[in-house]
Amino acid sequence: MSKLNNKIDFVALVAVDRANANGDPLNGNRPRTDYNGFGEMSDVCIKRKIRNRMQDLGQPIFVQSEDRCDDGFGSLSERASNEMKGEKNRDVYARKACEKWLDVRTFGQVFAFKDAKGVSVGVRGPVSIHQAVSVSPIEVESLQITKSVNGEKGEKGGARTSDTMGMKHFVRFGLYLLKGSINVQLAQKTGFTYEDAQVVKECLRTLFVNDASSARPEGSMEVVKLYWFEHNCPAGQYSAAKVHRSVKVTPKVTGGVPQSVEDYEITLEELPGLMPEIIDGV
Repeated sequence: MSKLNNKIDFVALVAVDRANANGDPLNGNRPRTDYNGFGEMSDVCIKRKIRNRMQDLGQPIFVQSEDRCDDGFGSLSERASNEMKGEKNRDVYARKACEKWLDVRTFGQVFAFKDAKGVSVGVRGPVSIHQAVSVSPIEVESLQITKSVNGEKGEKGGARTSDTMGMKHFVRFGLYLLKGSINVQLAQKTGFTYEDAQVVKECLRTLFVNDASSARPEGSMEVVKLYWFEHNCPAGQYSAAKVHRSVKVTPKVTGGVPQSVEDYEITLEELPGLMPEIIDGV
């Protein structure tokens, strides 16, 4: 395994076609939008999908979804206690956690559980993910649906319960910009390697593989392009903000609502000495 010696920035273009990219539980699970109508995907949502892909690739993960648990532990506390086995030294605790779990040395983690007996450990991860935002305002559509589940019998006469009504929300079409960076200094502290960075790259390229659901049917979420910038120095040849801005996406026509990726013009501003690897996503 080789150390990560040079900073990495990345930008992914994510297309959402009649799907709920990230529902807001405080707004009836409608797709997240800001006050100007631009679509949003939270960094927490994106990290969850990256963790799921890490698991799919056979990597050990600390923060596991309940339906994806692969080690039999019912909570994060149980998982940490089993691996650390009463370790009190904070530095050793953090080092062991980073060695064991890829998501800990990638995103960091706070270990502060009731049964930790006073041990509270915080790990800062080198990979930072921005909130993804759509290039243009999005149209959110809602469908009234009938839930024909009849899970219980009615109270009178044993007749089955009537069907219930519900709502389903989706984005008609949206093109989102997903941005992030990998910090060399923090990578060396957690033991995050160049090979780990390649795993993250593959997770981003295949972000929505095995992620299909009723809210996100197969093929409705797609990584169109992934721009992977590897600098030639630890601090980076350019600031992350300038690198992220070099990927420019603008609607081809004004006055209408874009309906596909083809309705956008995607260009890359040249940064002398820094050329990205441009990868087709899935």
